[in-house]
Amino acid sequence: MEKSNISYSEAMAQIEAILNKLQSADCDIESLAENVKRASELIELCRTRLRKAESDVEKLFEQ
Repeated sequence: MEKSNISYSEAMAQIEAILNKLQSADCDIESLAENVKRASELIELCRTRLRKAESDVEKLFEQ
């Protein structure tokens, strides 16, 4: 996954699209594992970005 090339907003949009696809009647079993893996990667990316933002804000308050 191209971690540095995707924004938090883009990652969230992709997660929502995957979730919608998984919830639809058109979801095929062949792509299930691939979609779940991609969503997992995107969730981790978002968590990492949120942790960094939290750390940056905490540093600002420490100054």
